[in-house]
Amino acid sequence: MLSSPLAGLLVLDLSRVLAGPYCTMILGDLGADVIKVEAPQGDDTRRWGPPFVAGESAYYLAVNRNKRSLVADLKTAADAELIRTIANQADILVENFRPGTLERFGLSLASLRAQNPRLITLTISGMGASGPESELPGYDFIVQATAGLMSITGPANGEASKVGVAVVDLTSGMLASNAILAALYARERTGLGQHIDISLLESQVAWLANVGSAYLITGEEPMRYGNAHPTIVPYQSFEASDGAFALAVGNDRQWQSLCAVLEQPAWADDPRFSTNPQRVQHRSELVALLKQQFSQKPSAEWVKLIQAAGIPVGAVRTIGQVLNDPQVLAREMVVNIEHPTIGDLKLLGIPFKFSATPASIRLAPPLLGQHSRAIRQQFATNAKSESQ
Repeated sequence: MLSSPLAGLLVLDLSRVLAGPYCTMILGDLGADVIKVEAPQGDDTRRWGPPFVAGESAYYLAVNRNKRSLVADLKTAADAELIRTIANQADILVENFRPGTLERFGLSLASLRAQNPRLITLTISGMGASGPESELPGYDFIVQATAGLMSITGPANGEASKVGVAVVDLTSGMLASNAILAALYARERTGLGQHIDISLLESQVAWLANVGSAYLITGEEPMRYGNAHPTIVPYQSFEASDGAFALAVGNDRQWQSLCAVLEQPAWADDPRFSTNPQRVQHRSELVALLKQQFSQKPSAEWVKLIQAAGIPVGAVRTIGQVLNDPQVLAREMVVNIEHPTIGDLKLLGIPFKFSATPASIRLAPPLLGQHSRAIRQQFATNAKSESQ
């Protein structure tokens, strides 16, 4: 097997909870050696549960594979110096401390880059490094609220809702890993690292995408549409006789095909429905007609008929159904790895498949401090050899 894309790179992970650890897990999946530095009490997510298995939380296990755990108390001079020693040899440092915290430990990112000019440092914060609210902490749920996501999520006449996973943290972690890869590429040309500043707020605002663009163009606040789409109709979930399915008619050709499936050819030429802008304008009338049609057959039958017509459609499935789905399993999105206390541990798989330099899961999510002794010995040895 050829080396993974980032094999040979060292990542110093000073982050906690989700956005930073998700970023560094991606780097670990890509082959980097990730040292996860934890305070003596461990990452907060180790206590976020239930569920727990053999004392480990499902939350922590989800985003900390392919890492080595080092327990270090940065308030002590010896451990702060150990972190400085590792940073001197690292390629990447990721952190999400409150502003000024690393400076109090004598570990400012500027000083670490001064001693190691090839070091790429990345800070994930709630609100960004500048601006009137830069000092505020940020949690995913708070940013979903304050950056507008909740205002467009949920039923039209119901409560504003958060997304079912911590989507702001996760996308911030993805964007962070993307930025790091770009900085690595820039370093190949310049020989120098740099600092990257990313925040939950900016990540969330950036992927408002078409909704944000619509507001900038019109000045009108967007509505909540539940499971429907603001500018495409029909593009929502419908209730069949025995359960729900999601239907996405993306163009007028697909609409004509759906009319044929429904044995309603007149709808294809109806001036209220023949083009997407007309369907959006007459949303309530069309959706009422479709609801009446779809209630007459089971979900599986509708899915089969609509798929056969080449229209995107799928049943609304539970997590259990998804993680036992033949396509999901065929794509290795559920994997097994041996854990030191749990034994056979199931984890979600790696979503990107490389043809020549495969990503891999090499290490189970570590126990707290599992690798502390080995890491301390490794860098004590390196520090001695550098001083000679």
